[in-house]
Amino acid sequence: MAPKHRDGAVIATIPGTYITYAHTVAAYAAFLGAFIVGCSLHYKKIVQNQWFGYPIEWFPSVSATIGDRYPERSVFQLLIAVTSGPRFLMVFLNYCVTNRQGSFLPKFVAAVGVFRTFTCGGWTYVTSTDGHMAHDVFMVAYLVATIPWTVGNIALSPAGTRSLRLRKYFGAGFFLMLVPLTYFFLQHKIHRVPGAYTTYAMCEWLVVLLDVAFDAVTAVDFSGVEIVVTDVKGFSRGENPRVADKILQQEKDKPIGQVFDARFSWPALMDAAAETYLGFTFWSILTGLGVTVWYFPLWYMGLSGYEVTVMSSVSPFLLGIGPLRRLATRYMPVTLGLSVAGLAAYLAHSPEGKLAGVSIGVWMGCLAWPAAFYAERGNPSKLESKIAAWSIGLIASSVAKFANQTNNPVWPIMYAGNGGWNKTGLALFALAIARVSRYQASNGDAPQSLTKAKGSSALAGLGLAGLLFALHSLLSDSSTMIMWVWEGYPVRGPLPVPHGAWTIFAMSIGLVFGLFYPNLARGWTAFGAGSVGAAFLTLSHNWTGYYGALTLTVYLLAVTPSMISNAVRFPPGRTFFIGFFVYNLMVLFHCWVVAYAFVPGGYLVREHTDWIMITTMLLIGCGVFSGLQNSTPARQSSLRPPPNPAARKQRSYYIYVLLALQLTSIAVAFIRFPSYDYKSYHPESKAITAGIWTIHFSIDNDMLSSENRMEALIRESELDVIGLLESDQQRIIMGNRDSTQVLAENLGMYVDAGPGPNKHTWGCALLSKFPIVNSTHHLTPSPVGELAPAIHATLDVYGEMIDVFVFHSGQEEDVEDRRQQTAYVTELMGASPRPSILLSYLVTKPKEGNYNTWVSERSGMRDIDPSDWDRWCEYILYKGMKRTGYARISRSTITDTELQVGKFVVGQPEGTDDIIPESQVPEDLRFPALFRGEGVRGHRYHVFDEPRYYA
Repeated sequence: MAPKHRDGAVIATIPGTYITYAHTVAAYAAFLGAFIVGCSLHYKKIVQNQWFGYPIEWFPSVSATIGDRYPERSVFQLLIAVTSGPRFLMVFLNYCVTNRQGSFLPKFVAAVGVFRTFTCGGWTYVTSTDGHMAHDVFMVAYLVATIPWTVGNIALSPAGTRSLRLRKYFGAGFFLMLVPLTYFFLQHKIHRVPGAYTTYAMCEWLVVLLDVAFDAVTAVDFSGVEIVVTDVKGFSRGENPRVADKILQQEKDKPIGQVFDARFSWPALMDAAAETYLGFTFWSILTGLGVTVWYFPLWYMGLSGYEVTVMSSVSPFLLGIGPLRRLATRYMPVTLGLSVAGLAAYLAHSPEGKLAGVSIGVWMGCLAWPAAFYAERGNPSKLESKIAAWSIGLIASSVAKFANQTNNPVWPIMYAGNGGWNKTGLALFALAIARVSRYQASNGDAPQSLTKAKGSSALAGLGLAGLLFALHSLLSDSSTMIMWVWEGYPVRGPLPVPHGAWTIFAMSIGLVFGLFYPNLARGWTAFGAGSVGAAFLTLSHNWTGYYGALTLTVYLLAVTPSMISNAVRFPPGRTFFIGFFVYNLMVLFHCWVVAYAFVPGGYLVREHTDWIMITTMLLIGCGVFSGLQNSTPARQSSLRPPPNPAARKQRSYYIYVLLALQLTSIAVAFIRFPSYDYKSYHPESKAITAGIWTIHFSIDNDMLSSENRMEALIRESELDVIGLLESDQQRIIMGNRDSTQVLAENLGMYVDAGPGPNKHTWGCALLSKFPIVNSTHHLTPSPVGELAPAIHATLDVYGEMIDVFVFHSGQEEDVEDRRQQTAYVTELMGASPRPSILLSYLVTKPKEGNYNTWVSERSGMRDIDPSDWDRWCEYILYKGMKRTGYARISRSTITDTELQVGKFVVGQPEGTDDIIPESQVPEDLRFPALFRGEGVRGHRYHVFDEPRYYA
């Protein structure tokens, strides 16, 4: 193997396959060695998890095996260290084999390989016992990097070879195993199914074996490769052409292959990133308009006049005026730059100022983007880039909200104190505008190489309206459709975390499909699939409904490029004006179905979300019909866009941006995944502190998002259980938000969000430190007024089953509604044989009217304080447990309603109504002292000026 040593001669030659063999053997030895040692020495300890142990769980997980105990941990760390040398060499050789001049992909894959190796060292040498957070960060980084590593190596594998087949098998097996892996992990973590962790552990080990096997395939590629060591500096690259050259030559005409068939350019990537960020700001400002408008009818309790600003988006009608159209298209950076008012609106101190800023931003954004599309109508590659940037901007907005617990960090209701990134958003906007300002100005009225558009511009505009409304109402937040299909505990469907990442992934897949196969996406077959998805989303629940949601998601993003490309064939002043005007009508329709009690003629569309969905798909169908009129039969039947080198080159950079966003969403899903190991505040006395609060949709008196202030008060009040009312914000007018995610994650509580946004209520929610064993959602009788939601949940409180009811009754004006609702919920409470708590909004005075139905033998419930005469809306009732305390805490400027709190002890009789001094109450059953006197941040004990305690 080593010829005679002499100057300039070969010292040693090492077959490339030896590198792969060394890596594979060392890696398998590390895992299997730790497994054998661990099972031999600490078997019962490493199969134990937080819920069960041996014999229910009998197979150890990878993390428990390699990181929990000595000496198996040391065995693994020693042998995995041995793999590092061969690993780096393997990445280097793989780069040498696949690299060619001007190709970016091999460099990218090599960089990912190096990064992945270092992250492997991270989770190896920082175990979950040493540092749980650091271990998880390294692990998620490794798993995220596995995606481009796997896809990149498959893309670089020679066509028709054994290595390509093996990589496809092992890669597909790896990703397919993630499905049962996730399923059984959720079964263990959320449902606590005995034995589920054992099955999860088996899947986890199989994933490890497939991961190592995928890398072992390089032995096939390296069969003709040697490392030659001489005493002369340098490395011989050989004269044979790279394998990748042959592959790209064979694959260059395929759509996916076209993406990477261009020399990588950092300036071009920066251009794509800048355009995408401008798309992100458009969607951020547009989605911020609804929540700023909503503030005014919310506080006026009716129409305020400010609602007219929802029409800010009709500005495209100005494009029907020739001089203005030419100005808008020629000076596009200026037109788009003026939308900065929407980002700067957070600087305004008054709600009216914030609304004005956002309205201006929407006006200019909705003028600029249609002008940009229209200006590039004769240049397919540039038009596609604009559409891609606008669409990926929506995805970026959804990712930003996913990362920020459904609040967009650049909205005007955000600031540094509640998680806002407004200054950063403004700075990035300035950089993006400066970047796109380098482009030469366009003339929207220059001669274009387009055939005359066929059909009516109205149809194209109606299609845009349906598309805009669907994208905004369903996809501006990744959890909206998940809330549509949520039906309570036990969990039978998707959760906002982690499954919000699935929605974002479906958006990305849809857009890629629409870019590569626009002729298929624009057809009736795709429209039919989207309509079926819409029907399942509207009519079904749990996983069935969510599968429909994902189908609809893919369709909406897929049809976006062809829908906009068709619309720009027509005069923009008509087409885009019709689109945004009808979109606004749909926004009002979307609000009217639940706000019918407060708007003129609202009863005509009461509770008809199904009508909204049908109308949306019919509008999109108009656009599909118009698009097919303007495409030739030959192009309609094609599954591949016509060759366009410029489009192929620029398209690749938007795919990179899209991939980065997808990896970000996966990382966010991992980081935000709940721990489900929540602890009550006073388990030593079996105390349960429960509260009821009407949160006014998490908008405070100053038009700021109030979740952080709410979280502080709930934490300081030491609430184990809380019912939230007026909590459903998953509509355009409320920003498509979900405050329960922020509160549940930050406070460490289980959450049931109650009846979904398609149930036409203002919402109620339950947060609990105790596991929610079962919950059912109710829409109580409301023949005249608004729908009244209720939750009936059973909690596991210190081993005893306790029922909790959360309920929001109808308004004062609807007397018959409230009578029927009272009877309905009374029957629910009376039918429960378990100790119970009612956390409610009851429009009645104490000891009058419906109060006497609630507090009666029929319900079995008692008032927490019968002597408290100064109540009107919020009431706490209970039965079957000891009530020890009651307090009323002022709201400050968070909402319009106080927080009412009760303390109970599980497993003790109800007791009497006799009030006792605090000195006779054990320390752990007392309310916090910080709310006495002036309190903190405007929160204090009021009405009685102190808590009340009972014998």
